[in-house]
Amino acid sequence: MSQLFGPLRQMGYVVRDIDAAMRHWIEVCQVGPWFYIDKLAMVDFRYRGSPSAPHLSIALANSGDVQLELIQQRDEAPTMYQDFLGRGHEGLQHFSTWPENYDEIYERALAAGYTAGQEADSPRGRFVYFLQEGHPGTVIEMAHLTEARARIFDGVRQAAIEWDGSEPIRETWPG
Repeated sequence: MSQLFGPLRQMGYVVRDIDAAMRHWIEVCQVGPWFYIDKLAMVDFRYRGSPSAPHLSIALANSGDVQLELIQQRDEAPTMYQDFLGRGHEGLQHFSTWPENYDEIYERALAAGYTAGQEADSPRGRFVYFLQEGHPGTVIEMAHLTEARARIFDGVRQAAIEWDGSEPIRETWPG
């Protein structure tokens, strides 16, 4: 557990082909079901302080209590995902924590020297990715655990517990 951010809740993978990535997780790892959203709804997305409007496709599934997120950016808008791919990486890009006291932790992180690399708001709540990265896969994302986000994330976790292999890809949020 991070002393500043709290428990690790999600592992986020940036991929070039989200369909192939979901198939791998389903067929090889036998993890699912995946909740796929072609264009993640966001407002006020900022990359390094400047407005950006990326088209992000995401898919969520759980393995136990750990959520897995697949992200494919479908355009060239500036983001930390583009930076990651541009450095020749693909795969684990971040881990995420979900504090309920988002504003307090956000301010503590800035006071501790963290810098917001990208952030946005959404119907599910705000999120931020901090720039500090020791090596690929160590970017820290923090997502505000709002009631809407908790409902979706609890639904993803419950679906994984009950999954019998049917409907491996679902195109709406659970619940």
